[in-house]
Amino acid sequence: MRSATLTTPPGTFATSSESPQSLTNEIKSRSPTQDALRRLLSSKSSMLGLTIFVLMILVAVLAPLIAHYDPTTQFRHGLHADGSPVGPSAKFWLGTDDLGRDLYSRLVYGARTSMEVAILANIVSTIIGVAVGAVAGFFGGVVDMALMRFTDVMMSFPIILFAAFLAVVFRPGMAVLIFIIGFVSWFYLARIVRGEILSVKNREYVEAAQSIGVGRSVILVRHLLPQVYGQIIVYVTLGFSTTVLYEAVLSFLGVGIQPPTASWGNLIAGGDEYLTTAPWIAIFPGVAVAIAVLGLNLLGDGLRDALDPRR
Repeated sequence: MRSATLTTPPGTFATSSESPQSLTNEIKSRSPTQDALRRLLSSKSSMLGLTIFVLMILVAVLAPLIAHYDPTTQFRHGLHADGSPVGPSAKFWLGTDDLGRDLYSRLVYGARTSMEVAILANIVSTIIGVAVGAVAGFFGGVVDMALMRFTDVMMSFPIILFAAFLAVVFRPGMAVLIFIIGFVSWFYLARIVRGEILSVKNREYVEAAQSIGVGRSVILVRHLLPQVYGQIIVYVTLGFSTTVLYEAVLSFLGVGIQPPTASWGNLIAGGDEYLTTAPWIAIFPGVAVAIAVLGLNLLGDGLRDALDPRR
């Protein structure tokens, strides 16, 4: 007599608390956003970058509460009798600068300045880059050639020198600096958006929308641009670190944020003459810039991997 048939199919485990079919259904029920968030949260380096970014935001927002003193106040006891800055102490946690101002307070307010420049400059560069790339990729032909050749010409200039030249031509200040950094930062995003638009504009759903008379602007905004949101988010995140560096470099050169307003760039510039006698003036702002750039790059890389799992 033939023995009783097995109740458990070959290749499965009777002790499993969850069947393969239920696991498959659970995976299918996740949205792309949930999958991207899960991949982002599972990356330790991304979480480190996100933590640094959140701390930067909190320091910038809470600067009036966590700073010990007004960043422009010059203390009588902030300098030694010979006029040299005072080192780190219980009163001045990070020491003082060349004018006797509390370096910790100026560093905290400098974070607010850097974040403000980074956010607003990224908004400017994103608007320009997305507009140029989307129009060039969607319309093609002469429009594409003209916009891309203009982009190539702009990319041929050394960015820092070009930005410094524009800052010298116009009056240095925060508003001018924001628009200059935004204007010299959109080239790569434009090329990325153009490439993505070219890859999706001939798909069936776009042709279907065109066949029923949907306008070009509607197709571009509602059907094509949502396909490149992931790339835009990644570029904007990585752009934060770039704009922080641009602000620091231009302010260090004297064509960015002008004293007495505190920024990490002009704090470093204020300590270049005291590298041997009072190195903390330049070291602490330099470390702040390095940590900020590292954190933003880690977060940007994590977002890129999360939004594009094929990488």
